[in-house]
Amino acid sequence: MSGSTPSGDMGSAAGASLAPEAAAIAGGYAFTGPALDLGALLWDGVCLPEAQIRIPLAMLNRHGLVAGATGTGKTKTLQLIAEQLSAQGVPVFLADIKGDVSGISAPGEESEKVRERAAAVGQEWAGTGHPCEFYALGGIGPGIPLRATVTSFGPVLLSKVLQLNQTQEQSLGLIFHYADAKGLELVDLKDLRAVVAFLTSDVGKPELKGIGGLSTVTAGVILRALTAFEQQGAGEFFGEPEFDTSELLRQAPDGRGLVSVLELAAVQRNPQLFSTFLMWLLADLFHDLPEVGDLDRPKLVFFFDEAHLLFNGASKAFLESITQTVRLIRSKGVGVFFVTQTPKDVPSDVLAQLGNRVQHALRAFTPDDAKALKATVKTFPNSPYDLEEVLTGLGTGEAVITVLSEKGAPTPVAATRLRAPQSLMGPVGEDVLDRAVKSSLLYGRYAEAIDRESAYEKLQTPEAVVPPPAAPAPAPERDDPSLIEQVVGSGMFKSLARSIGTQLGREISRSIFGTSRRRR
Repeated sequence: MSGSTPSGDMGSAAGASLAPEAAAIAGGYAFTGPALDLGALLWDGVCLPEAQIRIPLAMLNRHGLVAGATGTGKTKTLQLIAEQLSAQGVPVFLADIKGDVSGISAPGEESEKVRERAAAVGQEWAGTGHPCEFYALGGIGPGIPLRATVTSFGPVLLSKVLQLNQTQEQSLGLIFHYADAKGLELVDLKDLRAVVAFLTSDVGKPELKGIGGLSTVTAGVILRALTAFEQQGAGEFFGEPEFDTSELLRQAPDGRGLVSVLELAAVQRNPQLFSTFLMWLLADLFHDLPEVGDLDRPKLVFFFDEAHLLFNGASKAFLESITQTVRLIRSKGVGVFFVTQTPKDVPSDVLAQLGNRVQHALRAFTPDDAKALKATVKTFPNSPYDLEEVLTGLGTGEAVITVLSEKGAPTPVAATRLRAPQSLMGPVGEDVLDRAVKSSLLYGRYAEAIDRESAYEKLQTPEAVVPPPAAPAPAPERDDPSLIEQVVGSGMFKSLARSIGTQLGREISRSIFGTSRRRR
């Protein structure tokens, strides 16, 4: 639609008949099943409240992208979607980078602007808060402390936050393998540092030779990276009690989905860590959840804010792991929305998995901005809009939308004025947040850190290192081994079970990212 912009008199078209193009777009969003209401169609500079833009609830596990320049309303869009998911009984995870999402727990405040927005988009607005749990990485900042053990985090994700190269990443994997085989539990960073220091010591060098491919020089690089990482305060995030990610799948007693808010404002100085920690949460969910196929509603919708931080500097193998996790976690009932500034921040293989798109305004102040704008337009289906013009003319709280219909086909591109969130559009007070955290049933479970005997303590006396288990006697050869024998004898099984036998009942398996879990 050449010359169309989303600005204009929002209410003047209420009740008017739709133009054929607008009617065709609106028809693409006339779903019969449960759906979330996003807003009203913008056409020829007018907001059309009779043309509602929606997203089917069953399609939320097909993943999505919320993008747009700073200040265009991405956070409010997350809030709008999250509160409707909660109302439909779907748990939600939100990363609160700027510290302003906690308001989703409190009713919104009515104002003239809210009334105008609601009237323009045909929304029946009423202030409503939603059940929330508040978390903080390692207890830095307000929230229930959220920790992971180093073993669970795994060598791949840890290499990403330590900014190791491919060779160093492979060497770190060998160190993890050694620790598993010797029964040296890597609970916190001092455990891993102790193992690396032992392997580079005079006593441990013979052990180093036994795990081929790991040089003293590379081990020293890893040790220095770990020491610097710990000095930055990152040690707080690793330890026990480890967070059980199944806590994110809960509902409130009234049947509404619980909104889990991870408060990250206090750790913004280390963005690489929190983006990778979010990936650990996803990888852990993927590791534990059963296959369920397509459901009438997702088990969890996960919003991955500042997504570009995850992909910056990522190796090819790391990107392949992200792509595989995103592609496969859909069948486990989890939807993932990446939140960033432009679609080009997300690798094309990942972008191809994101069926639902909410694109807020983009600015074209520089040649790079103009290039990003053209690239964004190319990621949308053909539409009657002049998308370059529309995307640069969108106001705050407006977006260009396309989602997957109930049949899984893309809906027509729709410029949309979004609804106003019904919860508080801003943070709750510190005292309110503190009471919510300390009154949670989870606070007593996770608040106090535990420092039990692990690799660090065992390596105070090197002779305490547990020798690897003896190899079992080979079974008689057969021409037709059974399926169980084939699986047990495979290299993958041996890798997953390499630590069994060092401690009774200790079972570690590693996922796509090398993350691991004891069987719960």
